[in-house]
Amino acid sequence: MTGYRELREGAAWMDLSGRGLIRVTGEDRARLLHAMTTNHIQQMAPGDWCYAFFLNAQGRILADANVLCREGEFWLDVEPDRREFLCEHLDKYIIADDAVVEDVSGRYAMLGLEGPGAAALGVDGFCQGITAAGGAGGRVYVEEGGREALVARWTALGVATADAEAVNTVRLENARPKYGVDVKETNLVQETKLMHAVSFAKGCYLGQEIVERVRSLAKPHKYLAQVWIDGETAPEAGAALMGGEALAGRITSAAWSPALGKVAALAYVQTAWAEAGKEMTCGGARAVVSERGVA
Repeated sequence: MTGYRELREGAAWMDLSGRGLIRVTGEDRARLLHAMTTNHIQQMAPGDWCYAFFLNAQGRILADANVLCREGEFWLDVEPDRREFLCEHLDKYIIADDAVVEDVSGRYAMLGLEGPGAAALGVDGFCQGITAAGGAGGRVYVEEGGREALVARWTALGVATADAEAVNTVRLENARPKYGVDVKETNLVQETKLMHAVSFAKGCYLGQEIVERVRSLAKPHKYLAQVWIDGETAPEAGAALMGGEALAGRITSAAWSPALGKVAALAYVQTAWAEAGKEMTCGGARAVVSERGVA
């Protein structure tokens, strides 16, 4: 595992160029995205960004995105396997709108610079707060020709590279869910507890009726929660959390945390067991819901 300590204590960079990058242009670009996402897009100004979900009519989460507002355009920073889907999904809803959706993933390198010391390195175009590991830091988007110069600069400053294992471990310590792993098409918004992705002060959007209905009338049967598990062996996704003899939840992802001396995990836990401090077992090992909410 490379870059783990630096992500926790200093700064480390990671290559995220495998992610998808979608550009939306045209006079109606904000209106289109406002109607298709859970967050308030029309109030954004160039330089702003927000986190948002794309839902279907049943309120299930089809994808997530970091939405960046730039002069004359929006960028959608998305998971690799949602790139083609989202382009087709948005195109399907462009009827009389002046909006163009374009996959520009191959034109830009996407690099993360994360850790407590990341912001002090002063990168031009740094999008503070967009992180993979869930701590301090941000992300930068550069044309492919500029990648080498930026990496060379960080290397000269002694910035370490963080590998996928380090990023995954720290994101679990920070309770940062990942779409396709911890959040899927079967999930409702409220189950994830990622409510910073939702605006309740905007107009209609696809799936809003279900989101509002759950908020007003219902209580989800399960919630995404961070769970600490005693021992050094991380359970597989789908492993059961038991409350006595009853099923209390299931693990979505887990990793051994060297810094904490236990396993950090995310899991969907039944509502009665989802409170901080609740104790369960996982494969016979003690499992406790942490006080930290998902981020």
